Amino acid sequence: MKKQWIVLTLAVVSALLYVGCKKTQPQSETAVPADSAKTQPSDVIKLTYANFPPAPTFPCVQMERWKTEVEKRTHGKVAVQTVPGGSLLDAKEMMDGVISGQADIGCLCMAYQPGRFMVTNAAALPLGIPSAKVGSQALWDLYSKYQPKEFADVKVLTMFTSAPANIMSKKPVRTLADIKGMDLRASGEAAQILKAWGANQVGMPMSSTPEALQKGVVQGLFSSVEVMKDFKFAELCKYITMTETNIYPFAVVMNQKKWNALPDDVKTVFEELAVEQCLWTGEYMDNHVQESIDWAKTEQKVEVIELSAEEKAQWNALLESNVDEWIKQAKAAGLPAEDIVDDLKASIATFSLK
Repeated sequence: MKKQWIVLTLAVVSALLYVGCKKTQPQSETAVPADSAKTQPSDVIKLTYANFPPAPTFPCVQMERWKTEVEKRTHGKVAVQTVPGGSLLDAKEMMDGVISGQADIGCLCMAYQPGRFMVTNAAALPLGIPSAKVGSQALWDLYSKYQPKEFADVKVLTMFTSAPANIMSKKPVRTLADIKGMDLRASGEAAQILKAWGANQVGMPMSSTPEALQKGVVQGLFSSVEVMKDFKFAELCKYITMTETNIYPFAVVMNQKKWNALPDDVKTVFEELAVEQCLWTGEYMDNHVQESIDWAKTEQKVEVIELSAEEKAQWNALLESNVDEWIKQAKAAGLPAEDIVDDLKASIATFSLK
């Protein structure tokens, strides 16, 4: 009996010693729970990203794609809060709002402030840009070469353009005679284009255009045609006249102090995304435009009007003076205007072949 008691006592002591060793022994790396290797919430870099159009539109679609890629490539080290619809900063407040820190990142359409962004707005001239992909690449090259001083107070994360503008209207526009005197919603360089064609530009936010169409304030709009689906303009405008004229340039900018404070590995991710995001957005935009045209034709019975070569030549001839006028203004502002236009034309030709 005594022997059995001694054996039992030794067994209990051994068990206690084993448990004690188990608790104090450091765990191996393979035993580390997966969650413990992740960035802790207190260490996450939180950034706000403001945009002015509604969430379904292409500038916001590219914003969400950028957010997703950043969070994935930084392994959760960066968290981006996207704010579409102008609820944080509207279109014309965007640049100054980012500079002052109201938003860490913002997307702006440079055509809304043509005098402020003269170099990059040269991309909006009627130079024959055939697609958003070509336009986006040409714009990025333009910015990269000239480094315009208007971006000196921010970090430019990427640039891209809309697809070429076309006429969406309540009545058919088949000739120059049809467009004369029409009131069309447009912005930026488009105002001078419409003036050259004999139409009247009416400036207003895109979000106000449906009501203006319903009330007869405007008879249509001049923009890239993805809005036929995104804003449901196809319900009001039953005609698209394919002029394939100018594009609208956009930039995504970041507060300089926020940029300076980022770790180097995060900066590298942002830098690597710059050209990739430019290309992705151009391709997305071109595909989305075609989808919108197909949808408008099928679901809303919209007629797409293709101008004859002779007719299109007449329309284009009226726009040559627009480029000449921009060169004159740019030279007066001390810019190498002819070089900028020549560089743009060369980029358009190069990227159109790819």
